[in-house]
Amino acid sequence: MRAQLLPIISLLSSTFFLMVGAGLQGILLPVRGSLERWSAYEIGLLGTGYAVFFTVGCLVAPRLVRSAGHVRTFCSLAALLAVAVLLHAMIVHPIAWILLRGVSGFALAGSYMIIESWLNERVTNESRGKIFSLYMMISMAAMMSGQYVLPLTQPLLTVPFMICAIFFCMAVIPNALSRAQSPKPLTQVRLDLKAIFRNSPAAALGVFLAGVLAGAWTNMAPVFGTEIGFSTASIATLLVATMAGGMIFQYPLGRLSDRVDRRMVMTAIGAIGAVVATIAIGLSTTTPGVLFFLAFLLGGMIYPAYSLAVAHANDYADAADFVKISGGMLILYGFGTMGGPLLAAWLMESYGPMGIFVATGSAHLVYAAYSLYRTTRRQPVPAEIREDFQSTPLARTQTPATFALDPRGSDLSEAIPNDDDIPPSPVTPQPEPAKPTPPEPDPNAPENLPADRIREMVG
Repeated sequence: MRAQLLPIISLLSSTFFLMVGAGLQGILLPVRGSLERWSAYEIGLLGTGYAVFFTVGCLVAPRLVRSAGHVRTFCSLAALLAVAVLLHAMIVHPIAWILLRGVSGFALAGSYMIIESWLNERVTNESRGKIFSLYMMISMAAMMSGQYVLPLTQPLLTVPFMICAIFFCMAVIPNALSRAQSPKPLTQVRLDLKAIFRNSPAAALGVFLAGVLAGAWTNMAPVFGTEIGFSTASIATLLVATMAGGMIFQYPLGRLSDRVDRRMVMTAIGAIGAVVATIAIGLSTTTPGVLFFLAFLLGGMIYPAYSLAVAHANDYADAADFVKISGGMLILYGFGTMGGPLLAAWLMESYGPMGIFVATGSAHLVYAAYSLYRTTRRQPVPAEIREDFQSTPLARTQTPATFALDPRGSDLSEAIPNDDDIPPSPVTPQPEPAKPTPPEPDPNAPENLPADRIREMVG
């Protein structure tokens, strides 16, 4: 394993620093916006702006890399991240923050894609599963670590913004000094909504609703915590408890879906999520321990909702289409994350802080109802030919390049080739022209006469 890690240690280091900064930024901005007394709509638009430009970044980043190269593009995007987060501290206004948050989303999408494509180039098929799992663990640990940086400082100061910018800059160093060769062009995703929906309606709507759930909770939970009087440490714990629930529940739920109709498991997690949200609304408690436990259960239903929907879509798709289908599903998920923060903001404006549970509970209920309905419309894929479930990192950190790194998607069939990658058109080989036969030497030519004969002729 050590020999496999040495070539990619710089990439994993950059991943850690980058995601620590992203985790800190994700909790800092909504908490600071809430302390500034901005409306829930304005804070919700921060999440929507991030989701919009993150999705755009997944589509545009491959073209940037083709024109500027991997190293220069990654360094430029990391610099853009640092500039954006520092401008947040200098210009404290909701409109400016919405735009700057969008810039961060764009830059993070491109940065994630470059790192993942680099990792994909450096691993072998034998080590792909281990490296992918390690990448997942580092991503989750870095996100959680970043969220716990906030309690070490004060969100009303400029210091946390400076710390965030430092982490983004530190992400540049390992990659910039690496001697690893640049990988192939990035995976270019092509969104075909009709094909995705035709392949699996339950998966298409399910992944959209999973985006609504994640977008609502991730962006508005810090606002919820601030409004009920939580400390920054408690807010960070609330978010980490949700992520921990997603990590712990994802694998057993996925393995269960390998044995029974995945849509029934999707129905179950939707129903459980709706029940947990209803309990939270009914209790209306601000007790930290109770809310942490409910957040843990809720996270166990929110984050696997995406992975199960993607797995269900790939059950009906050809194995060669894994990257294409999964990449398209990710873009559809991004559309959901655009609307989730606004839905939660509207309900929190209407019903107070507990409105966030109304949003997540409603989305879970629709997720369950439609998954159950689809079981009556189509036969499930037989378990013996069903693709085994694979745990995935948080969907909000995924890009189309993530699926190329996934052990199920090692064939980068969707990569855009550059001019050097396009094979020449086959040409029928032509026979080489026959070489001319040299003439027979003339024995009477002067250069062919012996020396004594030449002296006789001259004398």
